Amino acid sequence: MVDERDTRHGAHAAEDGDDTAAMARPSGKRSARRGRSASQADTGSVATIDRPTVAKAAKKTDRAERKKTGNPFKRLIKFLREVVAELRKVIWPNRKQMVTYTSVVLVFVIFMVAFISGLDVAFIKGVSWLFG
Repeated sequence: MVDERDTRHGAHAAEDGDDTAAMARPSGKRSARRGRSASQADTGSVATIDRPTVAKAAKKTDRAERKKTGNPFKRLIKFLREVVAELRKVIWPNRKQMVTYTSVVLVFVIFMVAFISGLDVAFIKGVSWLFG
């Protein structure tokens, strides 16, 4: 199995006996298993689908549709649990990254406002000169 932790963020600490390796963040790279299946798809190998597999998939979709008609409160609670589970997977930026990202966005927005305002003024002057 491939260890997907980024060695720059503490994966090497496991060799030192440090417990922080278990809390290392994922690198965001795809696993080797996905890479192999994608490369096999590129080579032209065709997967055969047998009929029982298709029937099982149809039964699963029927069950999923029946579950949708269940108790709306249970569905809401399940949805909220899944949202919390997904938010735990997010790699949140630290304060320095957040300040950097925010300043980049603000500078870009100020630049675009100035650029579009300049074009607007130029078009107003051009139209008033042309039709004046």
